[in-house]
Parts: sequence; C-alpha cells; structure tokens
Amino acid sequence: MTDSRKAVVLLSGGMDSCVSTAIARHERGAENIALLHAGYGQRTERRERQAFEEIADFYGVRERLVVELDHFRAIGGSALTDEKIAVPENELGPPGPAGSAIPVTYVPFRNAHFLSVAVSWAEVVGAAAIYIGAVAEDSSGYPDCRPEYYQVFQELIRVGTRPETQVAIVTPVIRMKKSEIIRRGFELGAPLHLTWSCYQEEETACGVCDSCLLRLRAFAEAGATDPIPYRRAVPAGR
Repeated sequence: MTDSRKAVVLLSGGMDSCVSTAIARHERGAENIALLHAGYGQRTERRERQAFEEIADFYGVRERLVVELDHFRAIGGSALTDEKIAVPENELGPPGPAGSAIPVTYVPFRNAHFLSVAVSWAEVVGAAAIYIGAVAEDSSGYPDCRPEYYQVFQELIRVGTRPETQVAIVTPVIRMKKSEIIRRGFELGAPLHLTWSCYQEEETACGVCDSCLLRLRAFAEAGATDPIPYRRAVPAGR
C-alpha cells in the first residue's frame, strides 16, 4: 500500500540513503518525494554532492534542497572533518578518543543537525515524513544511528513544531544488515552504481577505510560485485 503524502528524503549519496530513497519512492510515489542533501565539510563533500545529483537525476526528482553545514569543520573532532585526525585503514570499528568504542569517524551529533534541517523543510513543503538511511546493525557503531535516537527525536518534532504539523521519521533500513540493504536495492532497481561511500577519496574509492570495508564485505555477502572502482580492495573477510 502506498502513501501519497509527500516525504523529505535525506540523501547523502551513499548506499544506505540511496536504497532509502528507492524505498520512499516505492512507498510514496515518484512525484511525492523531495530530496535533501547536507554537506558538512567532510573530506569527500564534492564527490558525495555529485552522487546526490546523479541519483536525483536518475529518479527525475526536481524538488531538491542542498545545505552547507560548515560549522562541523570548525568544530572538528572527527576524522571526516578534521584533517589532523587520520582516517583509519584496514580495520573495522577502531577505537575513538580516550579509548572510546566509538570510531574516530563519528561526527559528533551530526544526524540531529540533518534532521533539524529536514524538519524545517518538511514543515514548509507540507511533508508528512522524513526518510533517513541510518543503520544500526552491521555498521560502524555511531550512537546517532540507534533506533532509540530516532524515537526520542520523534518526540522533539511533536513538541517543537506547529500543532497541525504531523511529520514521522522513517528509518527503513535501520535494522538491516548491509548485505540486506544491497539486496533490497537490487529488488527496487536502486542505482547503486551511482553511490559513493569512501571516507577519504573522491576519484577512486580507497578500499581500506571502514566505510569501504563494510561496503565490500556487504557486496560479498550479497553475492554481488560492487560496481564502483576501488584503488585497493582488501579481502572481504578483513
């Protein structure tokens, strides 16, 4: 059953957000999705923006919003936005600062900023839902990708918007393994060949950052070949 009410979809240009876009399109209809992209001073900002535009073109979505959250670069504290912090290679889930289990690629409280922009836009365009491709299972362990995070944010939307505003947060892939996300993408014809996941390269994916490692492992588990080019592909079992 489809829901014809408009939805705002957060589309980073990565695999998870691409499949979430495909799911939103399937559930809402092609004419009822609006795509939001947030740059935040990350190392691969230009390449992710390119992926966003190409995926939006693939689906023929005209209603797009691109925002720049440059304050993340000034705040720092993440290997994705602070050039003084190296992106770990050849290991999944490396320890973060002060022995924390959170990887150094975690951008502090990033998804709350993304959701805040999405809620503001949803109120203006009359959207009834916000789709975000957060993944809790089989991911990097970021605290702002947990289901309870979105449950709490849903309550924030309720108390912080106009009384008539009804915006639901939808996390369609949050409990999926990465390989399951790939299979769902294939089922829906999602343009995975247009996506970009690498944390540190913009021309050819590095193949050794944890995002590349997770992606390569997922394609191997799904029994498929990743369609994007890699500079170096570590065996999926690493």
